Amino acid sequence: MNDLPTPIEVQKFLGGVDYPADRETLLSKAKDSGADAETLKALEGLPDKTFDSPTAVSSAISRD
Repeated sequence: MNDLPTPIEVQKFLGGVDYPADRETLLSKAKDSGADAETLKALEGLPDKTFDSPTAVSSAISRD
């Protein structure tokens, strides 16, 4: 079973993020956008690094 949100679900809460962005920036934006617990958990599990695009974020989440 895969409890990960889809890339579309994640990006829905990250709209307007200026890339490159680090994990904390992504989490802050998602929280401000009203992200659900599943999305926040996925973002919290990201490596502590800078992501250069939405695709990089989606790829990192799907590698769980």
